[in-house]
Parts: sequence; structure tokens; C-alpha cells
Amino acid sequence: MLETRAIIIKVQGSEALVEAKGGGGCGHCDSEKGCGSGKISQLFCSKPRQFKVQNASHANVGDEVQVVLADGVLLRSSMLMYVLPLSLLLSGGMLGAHWAHDGASRDGYAALGSLLGLAGGFILARWMSKRMLVSAVAKPIPPPDVL
Repeated sequence: MLETRAIIIKVQGSEALVEAKGGGGCGHCDSEKGCGSGKISQLFCSKPRQFKVQNASHANVGDEVQVVLADGVLLRSSMLMYVLPLSLLLSGGMLGAHWAHDGASRDGYAALGSLLGLAGGFILARWMSKRMLVSAVAKPIPPPDVL
């Protein structure tokens, strides 16, 4: 399970907009034995991460919550957003090269098929992510020391 602490910024009905505290990485950036990847992520991600979650615990603005992402959700989402478009890009390129009438136009058809496959992959991934309601899997819960 992936967990992060967050502060509630805004509450709208049964949903809350939360802002994740801290940077990426394991939290050992200040120690000598840490790899420092959290410092690198802070360099490229200057804006705080904000996302919408279900507010099942009825927390209020300013409350600190722990956001938990269930096992497998990150893997499924990355497969959807990376592997699906990449697969359609390669498939489109192969189909485009197959449909070419002569050897001179084969590269052009392959490039066009790849672009169409990639665009179709992103459109399909977006449609599938909206259909799966990915935002319903992350739920804020009060940290154990608050209960």
C-alpha cells in the first residue's frame, strides 16, 4: 500500500481537494545513507501535488489526513497510461507498413500509422480512466495519532 500525508485544501460534498505534504522519495534524503532522489524530484516538481479524493471521514479544511492508495492501483494506472498507447503505436506502425503499396512509401505509411496508433492509444486510455473512476480508490483517513 502506498501512503502519504496530506492537508485538506477544499471540501466539496463528498470529495476533498488535498495537497500532499513533503516531496517524493522514501524520506531519508537528509540522512547520509539516503540516495537523494527526493531532492531531485523537488527540483523538477516545484508546485505542491494536489488531487481530489473521497472524503469518507468527513474531514474539514486544514485537517491533516493520510491518503492510502490500494495495492495494484498504481501498476494498473501506469499500464493504462504507458503500455496501451505504446502498444497501439507499434501496432499502428506495423499496420501502416503492411498497407504500403511499394517499398518507397513504406516508411511514410509506418510513420502515419504510428502517429494514429499513439493518438488512438491516448484517447482510449483517457476514456478508460474516466470509465474506471480512478479517483474513487484513494480515500483520506485520519492519521493514527489523531484518533
